[in-house]
Amino acid sequence: MGKLAFVFPGQGAQYVGMGKEFYEQISVSRKVYTIASEVTGLNLPGLCFEKNEQIDITEYTQIAMLTTEAAILAALQEKGVKADVAAGLSLGEYGAILTAGAMSLEDVFRIVRQRGILMQEAVPTGGAMCAVLGMDGEKIAKICDETEGIVSVANYNCPGQIVITGEEGAVAVAAEKLKEAGARRCIPLNVSGPFHSAMLKEAGEKLGKVLEQVELRAFSTPYVTNVTAEYVTEPSEIKELLGRQVYSSVKWQQSVERMIADGVDTFIEIGPGRTLTGFLKKINKNVTGLHIEKVEDLDVVVKMLGEKQ
Repeated sequence: MGKLAFVFPGQGAQYVGMGKEFYEQISVSRKVYTIASEVTGLNLPGLCFEKNEQIDITEYTQIAMLTTEAAILAALQEKGVKADVAAGLSLGEYGAILTAGAMSLEDVFRIVRQRGILMQEAVPTGGAMCAVLGMDGEKIAKICDETEGIVSVANYNCPGQIVITGEEGAVAVAAEKLKEAGARRCIPLNVSGPFHSAMLKEAGEKLGKVLEQVELRAFSTPYVTNVTAEYVTEPSEIKELLGRQVYSSVKWQQSVERMIADGVDTFIEIGPGRTLTGFLKKINKNVTGLHIEKVEDLDVVVKMLGEKQ
């Protein structure tokens, strides 16, 4: 068996009931929800498990998602499963930081709570995002650069699926140009703002100030950052990268390719949904993608890893 990576999804995969089995059945997971509630002053079990409208509001979505991911991660680590490397898409990068051991659980919850609030507050009117299907990322980036106004690549998800972001008018113009240039489809996304665009730079800078107060630790596991798609090797790099991440492109495809080039052949997606597992199949069909969302998934993955070794 080659190297093992833990990967964590971002905002958008959330749903009411996520993580409930872990909370009810696994004590280390339940403790994670308790700590998140104490740190943030929110009722995280209520937010994650009971029907509510807040779960889809950025301010609350981010802490709910990260708490669920951290709870599943704790259960997996209790089984003795260790990653060789970690990464996460956008918000999910904080799950990677927990895997790395670069920050305490309490500090990560404090930061993510503030990140959600800052991004919610910073969402300007007139922003938009659009998924572009069937076109090369470099060509998309070039057309965005040539379009007047603020429009850029938000996410390099996988071959044939890139997301653009920015001012509503500029995104619409770029989408028309992309279709004329050969894009198969351009699909407007139902999101609350132009995430990962220059329009959120102020939020990223404010988050940087929050991060200044956090104590960093030496890594136990390396992780790959969205901003550069490279390994973060020094704790001192983390704060600046996490601030920039809010308004920079998420280089997910490049991050996965970087890990594969380094010998990773098995990826475990930790958290709600199967978004990253789907991307993985399009990035490289020769690697294994596993997924843990329910307690039964945990048991299956632990057994499979035991058989591989």
